[in-house]
Amino acid sequence: MQIDLHTHSTASDGRLAPSELVNRAALAGVEMLALTDHDGTDGLDEARTSADELGIRFINGIELSVTWNKRTVHIVGLNFDPDYAPLKAGIQVLQTFRHTRAKEIALKLEKSGIEGAYEGARRFSGGKMLGRMHFANFLVDSGYEKNVRNVFKHYLVNNKPGHVTDEWATLDDAVSWITGAGGVAVIAHPARYKLTRTKLRKLIKDFISAGGQAMEVVSGSHNVNEMKTMACHAADFDLYASMGSDFHDPDFPWIKLGRLVELPPKCKPVWDLF
Repeated sequence: MQIDLHTHSTASDGRLAPSELVNRAALAGVEMLALTDHDGTDGLDEARTSADELGIRFINGIELSVTWNKRTVHIVGLNFDPDYAPLKAGIQVLQTFRHTRAKEIALKLEKSGIEGAYEGARRFSGGKMLGRMHFANFLVDSGYEKNVRNVFKHYLVNNKPGHVTDEWATLDDAVSWITGAGGVAVIAHPARYKLTRTKLRKLIKDFISAGGQAMEVVSGSHNVNEMKTMACHAADFDLYASMGSDFHDPDFPWIKLGRLVELPPKCKPVWDLF
């Protein structure tokens, strides 16, 4: 069964509309799909309608931004009620910060000699939520870098011209919004944070204490060894295992929608909780 529980659309920083994303997933043979846009649920209804028409089992999803120990981590929520009031209120706070951050990123880029960044990023966002990916696309389109990876490396991370310190939700709040809405909280792409073993296990312990139940083991961000390591951590802490491509853009050949290896045998699939 082809499963992808971490994808993005134009409702946040993806390049495909929710219905286009679902159509592409169907062509890739995906049978269970979650749309997990950053800090928002606006694309869920459109995606679900398309999934129902194409016979794909659709799972409500979101990827919440969290500040933990002065660093940003992401918590995916799966199979929840998007109308849960505390979740909706939390999303509003995060989106307000995203708007403020976008203005600050544009101002910093302007000070470094890059004009028109805010308007340029908005063109790539379609006037919706503004994220760093939209600024990256603008900078590539304007010839400042050859690809998005280089933009993040040279402009949008710590100590670079367009970096803004993040102030996201707490881990406890994000997990409580998801579980309170009847969903399952998942640590997204844990290997991507480049934490030491001790710090990663501290994150997992804090996550479990907050009510989290799962972590991504198979991810478009993980190599084979990282998947094996995350499977071991999941087993050690009796967490369920999730899998997702983190698909954003068909022009990113290193992350393909629905093209994922199976979970390692020792893993408990997160979809058993749905």
